Amino acid sequence: MQPEEIKALLQEQIADSQVEVNVEGSHVNVVVVSPAFEGLTPVKKQQLVYGVLSDQIASGAIHAVNMKTYTPEQWAKQG
Repeated sequence: MQPEEIKALLQEQIADSQVEVNVEGSHVNVVVVSPAFEGLTPVKKQQLVYGVLSDQIASGAIHAVNMKTYTPEQWAKQG
């Protein structure tokens, strides 16, 4: 999959999200910033992202996902 396709999927499914995607072969690195993550544990944030990408993972289009998830407040603290 192309980075633009993955970015579009995530932005469509996760409210008000800002997404950065880097693809290396079938490995995908994503950074997702969204107010939808407010109050969620790190595991719940990951589950939200995996839920969006589950069909692509199941089909083999995406082999591995490395993700970083932030609320806007957490992202601002990252600098």
